[in-house]
Amino acid sequence: MAAAAPDPLLRPGLIGARLPRVEDARLLTGRGTYADDVRPRDAAHVAIRRSDHPHARIVSIDTAAAAAAPGVIGVYVGEDLAAQVRPLRATSRMAGYHATEMWPLARGVVRYVGEPVVAVLAEDRYAAEDALELIDIAYEPLPAAMHAPEAAAADAPRLHDALPGNVLAARRFGRGDIDAAFAGAHAVVEASFRLHRKAPLAIEPRCAVAEWDHGRRALDLHVATNIPGVVRDALADCLDMPGNRLRVIAADVGGSFGGKGSVYQEELLVAALSRLLRRPVKWTSDRLEDLASTSQAFDERIEASLALDADGTIRGLRAEVLSDVGAYSIYPWTAALEPVQVVSFLPGPYRVPAYAAGVRAVATPKAPTGPYRGVGRPAAAFAMERLIDMAAARVGLDPAEMRRRNLVRAEEFPYRTGSGLIWDRSGFMETLEAALRDGGYAALRARQAEARAAGRWFGIGLASYVELTGIGSRISAAPGMPINTGMETASLRIDVTGAITAAFGIASHGQGLETTLAQVIAEELGARIDTIEVLQGDTALVASSTGSYASRSAVIAGGAATLAAREVRAKLKRAASLLMEADEADLEVADGTVRVAGTDRVMTFRDIARAIYADMGRIPHDRREDLISTQTYDPYLGTAASATHLAAVEVDPGTYAVRVLAYHVAEDCGRIINPLIVDGQVQGAVAQGIGAALLEEVTYDAAGQIVTASLADYLAPTAPCVPPIGITHLELDLPDNVGGFRGMGEGGTIGAPAAIANALSDALSPLGIAVDELPATPERLFRLVRAAQRKDDGA
Repeated sequence: MAAAAPDPLLRPGLIGARLPRVEDARLLTGRGTYADDVRPRDAAHVAIRRSDHPHARIVSIDTAAAAAAPGVIGVYVGEDLAAQVRPLRATSRMAGYHATEMWPLARGVVRYVGEPVVAVLAEDRYAAEDALELIDIAYEPLPAAMHAPEAAAADAPRLHDALPGNVLAARRFGRGDIDAAFAGAHAVVEASFRLHRKAPLAIEPRCAVAEWDHGRRALDLHVATNIPGVVRDALADCLDMPGNRLRVIAADVGGSFGGKGSVYQEELLVAALSRLLRRPVKWTSDRLEDLASTSQAFDERIEASLALDADGTIRGLRAEVLSDVGAYSIYPWTAALEPVQVVSFLPGPYRVPAYAAGVRAVATPKAPTGPYRGVGRPAAAFAMERLIDMAAARVGLDPAEMRRRNLVRAEEFPYRTGSGLIWDRSGFMETLEAALRDGGYAALRARQAEARAAGRWFGIGLASYVELTGIGSRISAAPGMPINTGMETASLRIDVTGAITAAFGIASHGQGLETTLAQVIAEELGARIDTIEVLQGDTALVASSTGSYASRSAVIAGGAATLAAREVRAKLKRAASLLMEADEADLEVADGTVRVAGTDRVMTFRDIARAIYADMGRIPHDRREDLISTQTYDPYLGTAASATHLAAVEVDPGTYAVRVLAYHVAEDCGRIINPLIVDGQVQGAVAQGIGAALLEEVTYDAAGQIVTASLADYLAPTAPCVPPIGITHLELDLPDNVGGFRGMGEGGTIGAPAAIANALSDALSPLGIAVDELPATPERLFRLVRAAQRKDDGA
């Protein structure tokens, strides 16, 4: 008879185990609690009339017909709420930064198509939507510069009259003698790079449900967000309420990708209206609203050049970045978040002895840009990795060898980049070699030679990058932002039944944090994982919280969980030593028990907890300790996570469609908590990165109208677009980090656009074509090929 399979919940080494996600049972059976699932009795439903002008003065709003429509409770414009709520204003200590004000509803001027102007409250959403059509708004169109180059000009029409111009943020970085580096260079490569605007496109659109309790004069807000703590603090300021009367809950969230990582006008709106009406108020966006008004992703123009020695060694890097950040400086991250990170991370994992770069964040009449998976690093990696491949071609090196010669090596850590970032330690060189080996680089080159001999456009691309994850209090998530985003609290307790509850300030939006944090606690505490409940996404759980963003949750929450579990474990051992009359050094803690080593004397966590909390006199009064610990972890600087991506693509010469034939990622994310979840994060992020490279683009026409406001026009990758993705995990040791964890949720979106751009450039290199604009749609590739053919024909 075959032996029974071991129980995976009892075996040692829970960190590193491929355990199924505990969240999935409720999520896959429809028993999750998303914001839209919250349906309070007597809720009023909101529909929003949004601006159909990119920049205009509001001359008049006639709401009489809408207010008289069946089922309508009230109609509200910006001035109606002026006494109820203060505007959002994302501040920063960064020199050269200008804040903007965002009201729940536009006041006086609209600044992008999709901006909220009028709110209709009705007994149901249908009545509210019908009433929107009865509102008559008279606008006076105002001039606007639709694109960043024009908007940045000194004489451009200003989007915000109170500001000196449209440049909301500007910053420069420098190290070394950049002029000497270029003057003495053997070769210089340079190019203009362009990344077009993206939509986060979470499967769950944004939603907010506010419930005012007049008896307690308190407000609960259920919201689709990954930063409930930041939302709570913003509401406290804007509504002038104490934090203990505000609770923000994000129980289950159907994806974010950064789009749910800011505080929005609609969240202020429903909160203010609920308090005003003294009844619940609910708003759920539809897909059109989501595409038009949820913060959008990077819209970058990068001029960059790289100076080289004859052997391919990098001498210096120059860059100028112009970033289109939309109409407002988004709260709390500011308009500087994306553009400043582009220039901060541009040197990447390479030795760059001289560096000079500048960036300007320019306001235009479009939806604001905000956090998006990777924040700044997709653009930085795209530009730098293209320059690396261009440099390899110029000096006659294979792209892999070019990277070998310039990547920061193990003996050089910690390494300070030209922008001032510090890479503590990561496997830059190791991930390159692993990707080449496990991704079959040599075999792909042989396959390419056969394809080219047959006249096919087949290319191979590499991309190496590094990101800063789990940033601590030394560095704010956005430059100069006054909010401390670098700490996390874990509150861990064992109750009288021996059950373990752990509360955190993070907010999962699909990462499997309830599973991974339970694994950390189980291993550090010596508990059974099925006795642990992880609570998150609720500002009532811990004293201070922000949320989940910037690849921080495993690093910082995992660190806090580790510290709290270690303290509770020590308390368990002290109590057990008294109860079993044994020396603490002789006690072993595992599988929810404390045992005297080498004996059959054992107590369960429940036995110990009952003795502490319920049984009379079993532990002396002066030796009794509650099995509770609250610990805060701050990694101060953060930790580097790195990877190398290898992609192979083929371009169809008839349709110019691109097929990604092979893809491999070799990554160093430190000590892996759950490889199954890590694989899913890598695969999902690469799929998203493929979309950014080939398909996804938010487009506005010359009149400022968004023309990609449905999924018929905004194209996201589907399953046939994504090949099987090979993954090599490297778990290099990480010094001075509790738990040894690195963040890795954003890496695929950072490496994939650059790797695919390099692969496309390699595929089309026989035609003299370089791909320096993304997404590389069939139309763009067609135009590049036709231009090259005309050039060859002498036209």
